Amino acid sequence: MATAASKSIKDFVFEWEGKDRNGKQVRGELRAGGENQVTAALRRQGIVTTKVKKRRTTRGARIKPKDIAIFTRQLATMMKAGVPLLQAFDIVGRGNPNPNVTKLLNDIRSDVETGTSLSASFRKHPLYFNSLYCNLVEAGEAAGILEELLDRLAEYMEKTEGIKSKIKSALMYPISVIVVAFVVVAVIMIWVIPSFKQVFASFGAELPAPTLMVMAMSDFFVEYWWLIFGLIFGGGYFFLQAWRRSEKVQFFMDRVMLKLPIFGTLVEKSVVARWTRTLSTMFAAGVPLVEALDSVGGAAGNMIYARATEKIQQEVSTGTSLTNAMTNVQLFPSMVLQMCAIGEESGSIDHMLSKAADFYEAEVDDMVAGLSSLMEPIIIVLLGTIIGGIVVSMYLPIFQLGQVV
Repeated sequence: MATAASKSIKDFVFEWEGKDRNGKQVRGELRAGGENQVTAALRRQGIVTTKVKKRRTTRGARIKPKDIAIFTRQLATMMKAGVPLLQAFDIVGRGNPNPNVTKLLNDIRSDVETGTSLSASFRKHPLYFNSLYCNLVEAGEAAGILEELLDRLAEYMEKTEGIKSKIKSALMYPISVIVVAFVVVAVIMIWVIPSFKQVFASFGAELPAPTLMVMAMSDFFVEYWWLIFGLIFGGGYFFLQAWRRSEKVQFFMDRVMLKLPIFGTLVEKSVVARWTRTLSTMFAAGVPLVEALDSVGGAAGNMIYARATEKIQQEVSTGTSLTNAMTNVQLFPSMVLQMCAIGEESGSIDHMLSKAADFYEAEVDDMVAGLSSLMEPIIIVLLGTIIGGIVVSMYLPIFQLGQVV
C-alpha cells in the first residue's frame, strides 16, 4: 500500500537516464534503497537505464513545499489565462529566484515537450510531487479540467502550508526562548559566578544556603561544560536524526505530540484539518474513495493517523461506510464523524469534509493566537525567576556583610 507510513526510511534519491520502449531518451528521479532497485524498477516500466547515480545534496537553496505551492498557483493562473503549458513553464522557471526550482521545472518541461504527460513527468520527481499531487493532476488531464484542478490543488497546498507555518511559529517561540535562556545561564555559571566565588573567599564567614547551591552548580558547569553541551547538542542532533529516519521513533513522537498538554490539542486539530482537507480535495477531483485514502494518510503529517487511514482504507474496500470506518479507529472528533455521515447520506462528502476542514483551520488560528499571547508572560515570569534567583543568591552574602558593617 503506497502510504507514507509504509515507505522505507533508509531510501535514497537516485537520478537516472535511459531509453524507453520507443528508444526515446528519458530521465528522472527515483527513491530506492540502491542502484539495483532503480534498474529493476525501471526495467519493469520498459526503460533500459544507461546511467544511475545517487543524488548529491545541492549547495543552493533546497526546494521547499512552499516553492511547489507557489509554482502550482502560478501555473494554474497562467493556464486559466490561456497561456500554453510549455510557455507557462518557461515563464515560471525564468522568474524563480531558486536555481534548483528552475532546473526542476526545465526537466519537467523537457519531458512534456517530448510527449510525456504532465502527471507522468511529475511522478519522476517523487521528492517534490507526492502521490496526492500526481493523482490530482492525472485526474485533471483525464477529465480535461487541468487548470481547475491545479487551482484547487494550489488552494489546498496554500492552506496546508499555512497550518504548518502557524504550528511551527507556535512551537518555535518557546523553544527559541528556552535555548537562549540556557545559553545565558551557562555564561553566568561558567564566567560570572567564579568571579563572585573569589570575592566571597575573603569574607571568612559562612555563606547562605542558596549561594552555596548556586556555587556548587557553577563548579559543575565549569568542570563538565564539555559534557553538558555535548549531551544537549549532540543528543539533540542524534535524536532529530532518529526522528527523521526511524519509523518507530516517528510513531512514538507523533503519539507523544498528540498527548502533550495544550500543544497536543493544537497538533490534533491541525492534523484533522489537513486530513479532511486532503480527502475533500481528492474526492472533489473525482478520485475514487479507496484510491483517495491511499494519499490521505501521508498528507496528514502524523503516523498515528497514517496507520489509522490504512485501516479505514481496508474497511472501506470491503464495503464498510467511510463514517463507520472512521469511527472504528477512534481518532476523529464527533463533529467530523457527523458531518461525514451527513455527506454520505446527501452525496456531498467533499463539501461536508471541506466545511469540517474550514472549521478546524479556524480553530488552529484561534489556538495559535491564544497561545502566543499566553506563552509570552509565562516565559517572562519563568526566565525572571531563574535569572533573578541566581542574581539574588549571589548578592545575599553582600547584603549580610552590609548589615554587619
